[in-house]
Amino acid sequence: MNHLRFLSYVDEVARSGSIRQAAERLHVDPSAVNRRVLDLEEELGTPIFERLPRGMRLTAAGELFVRYIRARSAELDEVRSQIEELKGLRRGRVSLVASQALAPALLPGVVARFREAHPLAVYAVRIGDHYQALQALRAYDADLALVFNLDPETDIDVMAAFDQQLMAVMHRDHPLAGQPGVRLRDCANYPLVMPNRDIAGRQLIERFLARSSLKLQPVVESNSFEFLRGCLYHGQAITFQISVGVVTDGGELVARRIEDRQLAHGRLVLARLRGRQLPVIAHTFGEHLIKTLQDMDMAESVTG
Repeated sequence: MNHLRFLSYVDEVARSGSIRQAAERLHVDPSAVNRRVLDLEEELGTPIFERLPRGMRLTAAGELFVRYIRARSAELDEVRSQIEELKGLRRGRVSLVASQALAPALLPGVVARFREAHPLAVYAVRIGDHYQALQALRAYDADLALVFNLDPETDIDVMAAFDQQLMAVMHRDHPLAGQPGVRLRDCANYPLVMPNRDIAGRQLIERFLARSSLKLQPVVESNSFEFLRGCLYHGQAITFQISVGVVTDGGELVARRIEDRQLAHGRLVLARLRGRQLPVIAHTFGEHLIKTLQDMDMAESVTG
């Protein structure tokens, strides 16, 4: 399959923006990469890269050609996966983009349970938001995306979606910890350590505040849930987290439902690129994910 290897040279140049960097990643001589690029441009009858002072940039024709390369590579992965299935080895690679809230607890457990039945599979898990998830699916860099609040897109298939409630998270010794639920107005009386505005839970709060007279002034903002969780051990701080992402540190922290009726729920979406035939192992992992989330008694809004 040398022709596929040579096509991968072009893909790597497109990703790195440099013949030299592509050669280093591919462990080949830069002249070999450059020669293959020139050969393909001659065969296509048009440049696929612009040669810039500081690297290489795809032309419009190059963008079309690289999309073709990635589609063919994805199809080859599917064929390889099916062949391994026929051999009974259950091999394959699962690539997934997931929201940060799922990284500490949910996804490690899901992968561990799946590995029990598929010990020869390998996993590539990237943490990102819904914009990065869309990019990865469209570039064939990910088989699946499991992210919050993914907007409808014509080229994206939603395999399942689940409603998720926003929770207030605090130390077990916090004055509000003894209540089954809290209102945002109650939380405003304590130091708030909040996720950044590009994170799904924060966006739910901002939409609520836009329709309310309530003002929340965070003393700390961060894109790291681990950092925010650490802040809860100091100064009676409170943070907010989508329920599936809550980590209680063995009972040191507690999560309390937010009782404000006008606060919308989040939507956890499992999606893939429409029209793409997933590798067997990735499709099976997707089904495993759906069953796991269903078993957690989530309110399922879409399955397909």
